Amino acid sequence: MQLGLALIDLAGLAALLLWGVRMVRTGLQRAFGPRLRLLMGSALGSRWSSFLAGILITALLQSSTATALMATGFVAKKMVGLVPALAVMLGANVGTTLIVQILSFPVFAAAPAAILAGYLLFGSRNTTAHDLGRVFIGIGLILSALHQMVRLADSYADSQALKAFLETVSRQPLIEALCAAAFAWAAHSSAAAILLAASFAAKGVVSLPAALALTLGANLGAAINPIFESTTGSDPAFRRLPMGNLLNRLVGFAAGLFLLPLAAARLESWEPNPARAVADFHTFLNLALALLFFPWLSAYGRWLTAWLPDRKEKEVLGQPLYLDPAILGTPTVALGSAAREALRLTDLLKGMLEKFREIFVRGDRLKLTPIKRAGEAVDKIHQAIRSYLSTLDRDIMSESERRKLEDILSFSASLEQAAGVAEKELLALATERIEKNLVLPPVAQAELSSILDRILANLQGASSLFLTPDLRVARTLVEEKDAFRGLEAMASAAHFERMRANPADQDPAAALQVKVVRQLKRINGLVVASAAYPILEREGELLPSRLRSANADEAAKG
Repeated sequence: MQLGLALIDLAGLAALLLWGVRMVRTGLQRAFGPRLRLLMGSALGSRWSSFLAGILITALLQSSTATALMATGFVAKKMVGLVPALAVMLGANVGTTLIVQILSFPVFAAAPAAILAGYLLFGSRNTTAHDLGRVFIGIGLILSALHQMVRLADSYADSQALKAFLETVSRQPLIEALCAAAFAWAAHSSAAAILLAASFAAKGVVSLPAALALTLGANLGAAINPIFESTTGSDPAFRRLPMGNLLNRLVGFAAGLFLLPLAAARLESWEPNPARAVADFHTFLNLALALLFFPWLSAYGRWLTAWLPDRKEKEVLGQPLYLDPAILGTPTVALGSAAREALRLTDLLKGMLEKFREIFVRGDRLKLTPIKRAGEAVDKIHQAIRSYLSTLDRDIMSESERRKLEDILSFSASLEQAAGVAEKELLALATERIEKNLVLPPVAQAELSSILDRILANLQGASSLFLTPDLRVARTLVEEKDAFRGLEAMASAAHFERMRANPADQDPAAALQVKVVRQLKRINGLVVASAAYPILEREGELLPSRLRSANADEAAKG
């Protein structure tokens, strides 16, 4: 029973610790995220500057995973080479040890002061001060959680059940290390696992060799997250950096287990404080790995390139290009990237409409397949945008950022529906035109071409309105819906007059033209709604319903 309560207490304190780490990371990303990315981008010119940048950024973000995702995004977009990025990760591994070093000292008394400072800054109207308040509150939570962990280790240090459990696990260093790796992977933090091992070692709950085995496992486990969290693409080449970092730590894991008795003996004679010994071992381990791999980074990079070559197929049309997971902690930057991705939908829809012109006017059957592929790409990108935005933390977003998020969702959803109409309804009509060899008369061809030009112009206007909201432009764009309603009515009326004048002459090409105009009107309506409706709705100029109420009808009759 006591062991179960101890594990529950430990899990709760670990959750508090991780929440504090998350607050520090998100606060720093919001306050300095773009400048940190700029620092990394400018530093990736040489190995040494990349190494130092990795140390600095990871020490600030308190997460080598965040650094790994940033570097992976740079490599995937071919902004930097693999070798400088590998140097960044060597620095990131060393940077992770700095926070462990600091927190291994008795700094717990600073927790109340940190939380107080954070509370005062959090109430500031200055955005940077507000974000830094979040950082200080996170630091206070981290220190408080660690202090409680130490007290918990104190209270259960003499527990026979706990000692028996840990002694059983400690007899197998490999199993012990793998358990720590699993904990670090699940917690997204090697620091939490290592600090817990250090606190247990300090109170004699585990022996120093057992604590070092836990450290080895935690160091390995944190390298697993970037492999699965990166969404830069399915190309195997995008896995080179996270796999290279994992293999680097795997070498340290194997060598550390082999040298564990020797390392424990040396550390015991050199550092009497077990907690400090654990922190020093973590630092020495990553420094040794950096020194071991640094001279061979070029050869290591070539081997990773040969092992994970570039995919030979052409780039997948529906592959997102701008949805970088490394910037999710900075909503403003993430929303900007999502907006860029949403604008790709306008390019794809534009290409689909231009291909329809080739089919209906010139009868080019080769355009049917590319239209289908473009429609599928629009659907994939739209789903990727929705998934990406759903991971943003709305609690740290401002009101304007939340409004921008809704605008992006509305814009992309409307364009996805427009592409759906084009892919299903309009493509079916295009297939009918090809299979039945229906040739539109020159006047009808000119009319359809003119309508398509008008939709393309409205699509360009919607894109501009999405980037720069303007009430006047939104009103003008909405007026196009009435114009298209008139175009459809004219086409239907003309077709009806031809049928009435000559009932025996049923022209399938003329009927096809009316159907095409009707679908183009639907597409134009969705294009207009994508950007104009959110603006008009906020300004109170969009009616909730076109239906007149019964009271209004009675008033009108009266």
